[in-house]
Amino acid sequence: MGRVGDRMKRFKGFIRKEFYHIFRDKRSLFILFGMPIAQIMLFGFAITNEINNVDIAIFDKAKDATTQEIIAKIVASSYFSNNETIKNESEIAAVFKKGKVKAVLIFEKDFSKNLIRDNKATLQIITDATDPNTANTISNYTNSILQKYQQEVNKDIQIAYQIIPQTKMIYNPELKSVFMFVPGVMTIILMLVSAMMTSISITREKELGTMEILLVSPIKPFQVIIGKVFPYIFLSVINAIVIVLLSIFIFKMPVEGSLFLLAFESILFIINALSLGILISTISKTQQTAMMISLMGLMLPVILLSGFIFPITSMPLPLQIISNIIPAKWFIIILKGIMLKGVGITLLWKETLVLIGMTVFFIGLSIKKYKIRLE
Repeated sequence: MGRVGDRMKRFKGFIRKEFYHIFRDKRSLFILFGMPIAQIMLFGFAITNEINNVDIAIFDKAKDATTQEIIAKIVASSYFSNNETIKNESEIAAVFKKGKVKAVLIFEKDFSKNLIRDNKATLQIITDATDPNTANTISNYTNSILQKYQQEVNKDIQIAYQIIPQTKMIYNPELKSVFMFVPGVMTIILMLVSAMMTSISITREKELGTMEILLVSPIKPFQVIIGKVFPYIFLSVINAIVIVLLSIFIFKMPVEGSLFLLAFESILFIINALSLGILISTISKTQQTAMMISLMGLMLPVILLSGFIFPITSMPLPLQIISNIIPAKWFIIILKGIMLKGVGITLLWKETLVLIGMTVFFIGLSIKKYKIRLE
């Protein structure tokens, strides 16, 4: 019995020691408690098919009391935000190509007179169907508000008024989901593959023991970083070309804009992703750590906060702010603009500058971190 008691005592001591090790290791505590909390909060707030504060534009041809009342009810809901008023039909296409407005509501001329004379009037709902789910949701929410308004008005009159919504989807009239998924999948593949390829490049040198050769070589830090990135640019460009060709010929994805601009923006995003991978590589000690950071640290934000699947405007404000530092968000806007809307650099200059700025930041920080390790 004494031996059994001693063994149990030693076993309990061993378990106690393991608990001490875990509680002293902040990284283990973060993985055990921090990651699940962060993921459930991210999934809970980001994953939603609802829409909130979606920007719409109003083209009110009638400008009478009835249309003003309907507009007030639509804007008063939490679903829509009216930030733009259209004065003529030529402005509609320009508003959509800017990318911010997701729907335009057009009230017909003599809207109120038609309701009184014919007991019916027409409201046209034009939606940006580059994201089919959001387009459908906008249409359904608008119809719901109109039906509620009709119920309120019709309870006091004998002959019911009827507001007829006419829905029109542009850029993707057939509501093909592939038009939404191709830009998103292309972005995810280029981001994850490019970042992963470069994230293990410098850590491989450390593990193989060849880092010392680089340390004593006359090659400057920025030359090492550029030298590491350049071969992967070529390989990733081939990857991007294959993805675009498959999208066009297999999935019938249109390219309404300039192929040259598409190629330039794709190369810019590839360099951005490779630079981010190099940054991960410079701060990681092992290939396994670099791989985990590039997978876990990039995959969830890219999928959830890029606007690929879930509308960013429906997320809480903190997540909307965080989404601005996700390069994939800006590249998806660029891809949809070029491929589906046919817009040029005049409307995509802001997104392009953001990607250029992020790329310069990642490369600069990588060089700085590399210098620190040299010292």
